[in-house]
Amino acid sequence: MNTSKQSFTQKLADESGVTAIEYGLLAALIAVTIVGGISATGTSLLALYDYWSTAVIAAL
Repeated sequence: MNTSKQSFTQKLADESGVTAIEYGLLAALIAVTIVGGISATGTSLLALYDYWSTAVIAAL
């Protein structure tokens, strides 16, 4: 009986699963931030390209 109680206590004290979940959440947050940044940059770059291409065509 005592060994099963010790085994149960050791399983409760084990935090390796919690650490893995924390790393997973952190990775997901970083991925969302990167996708948002690339999306915003892509939109502004497209507008800049359109502006310059219009200016070059008008100059020709």
